[in-house]
Amino acid sequence: GRARAATPAGQGRELRSAGAVQPDAVLLGRLDAEFAAAVDEWVPPAAGATWLMLRVPAVERGAAVPALVLRVNRQIAVQLYAAGEATPLVPTAQLPAFRGRLDLLYLPSSAVAGRPLYARVVANHRSSDPLTFTVAPLDAVLAAANAHERSIALAFGALVSLAGAALLIWLVLADRLFLLYAGLFLLQALYIVFLSGQGFAWPMLSWAQPLGSYAWNVPAGLSGAVGCLFTREIADLRHFSPRIYAIFGWLAGVFTLLTLANIGQSLGWGAAVHALGNLLFLTVAVFTVVVAFFAWRAGNRAAGWFLLAWGLLEGLTMTAAIRFLLSASHDSSAGLYYHGLPAAMVAAAVLIALGVADRLRQQRLQLTDAERRAQTDALTGVLNRRSLVERLDTACLRARARGLPIALLFIDLDHFKDINDSFGHAAGDACLRAIIGPMQAELRQSDVIGRYGGEEFVVILGGADALAARPIAERIRERVAGLRVAGFGAPIGLTCSIGIASSDMLGVWGENLLARADAAVYAAKRSGRNQVQIAPALAA
Repeated sequence: GRARAATPAGQGRELRSAGAVQPDAVLLGRLDAEFAAAVDEWVPPAAGATWLMLRVPAVERGAAVPALVLRVNRQIAVQLYAAGEATPLVPTAQLPAFRGRLDLLYLPSSAVAGRPLYARVVANHRSSDPLTFTVAPLDAVLAAANAHERSIALAFGALVSLAGAALLIWLVLADRLFLLYAGLFLLQALYIVFLSGQGFAWPMLSWAQPLGSYAWNVPAGLSGAVGCLFTREIADLRHFSPRIYAIFGWLAGVFTLLTLANIGQSLGWGAAVHALGNLLFLTVAVFTVVVAFFAWRAGNRAAGWFLLAWGLLEGLTMTAAIRFLLSASHDSSAGLYYHGLPAAMVAAAVLIALGVADRLRQQRLQLTDAERRAQTDALTGVLNRRSLVERLDTACLRARARGLPIALLFIDLDHFKDINDSFGHAAGDACLRAIIGPMQAELRQSDVIGRYGGEEFVVILGGADALAARPIAERIRERVAGLRVAGFGAPIGLTCSIGIASSDMLGVWGENLLARADAAVYAAKRSGRNQVQIAPALAA
């Protein structure tokens, strides 16, 4: 990007003298006539020293203090001299600028106002970044610099914090989605902090100064690669579309190669690499939006969050790029570069974090549903035999630890085989489902009911002795006897026999207690069915 529009007083003239130039001749004004027409920006040659002549306007009384701002590439050395002075002026401040450049801020004294200033520029290599010269109010320059640094610092801190949190969660859950999330937004943080130039001024990141444009191009390329891997995970493309899953893997490889191709800048291939990179980023961005949209339509809620975040981020990125191309100045789009784009990155990180959380919630619900189905009887919805026995062991351990009794009701439907033979198995299934509601109506919330097998059910009454269990069993028996199951010809009447076994009477627990309740229900059947029997204590 280029600097803010220069005022006429900030224009410069390039010395076009052939052969060697003596500094004294320049500083004493002997070569002023050889300086070319005024320009407000200048592209330095590949190597060597060049002289520029600038002027700072006189300050009117009461006017804002003017500041001369030279925006230079960090690979360019600049020394600014006042006419007739052999000692260079010292910059009042060095402010980081867009694309890793530097704003050299000078406050020439009133003694040199209106007189020529001479800048000696030494370039180490050819750069497409122009050197610009502007004169602007000091307070406006400092206010803009502070606002830019504050915005980038907040965005960088937020992105690094979110990436760090994701990395910590990955250490616990070992889900690669969190590792990819952390990598993606850590790279995004490095990209924006170096592209804005702010990172080069921070002690912890100043080591990247010699890297120049590599400092943001490499994170950009790697973030494209990690973004492809993250997309196929968040959109669950392995199951949604294995072919597209593989395509994103190949695209991640292409982005990695593009990152390595940045080395080509030193060979003069920079323009080709940038053009290829922009085309690849644009194509993949559109492809990603389309894939995320269809994954969301297919029911992937996390892909919907990702679609919203990616659309916001890429929309701001493309808008900023287009504004830059059309305006030829990043300062005319400072709101986009220093505020809009960083804010979009943070918003995208938060939205995608919500998507990841939503994905985990869906997985937990699926796992909970799978566990529930694994623990329950498919026909009646109560616990199956394996889960019932596990609950019984747990309930017995808890009751013994607390010094409380526990009672079991073993419930067996009477003449169930006759119902299946006379009305069919569908009618038998309907009868089994029909008795669940009446039984549960007599139980406490803490009581447990499960299907032990066939037409047999077991109820675990925690903290209940035989005396408390008997009336519950009687009420269940009466409710079952009052049922009529319709829909299979004549209404089907039901009865049940119930055996009770309690730890306070028998002194046994777990499956031994279950066996005694089973024996008691058979005693009830031998006594005529549709009745309740309590397992007696064994003789000493």
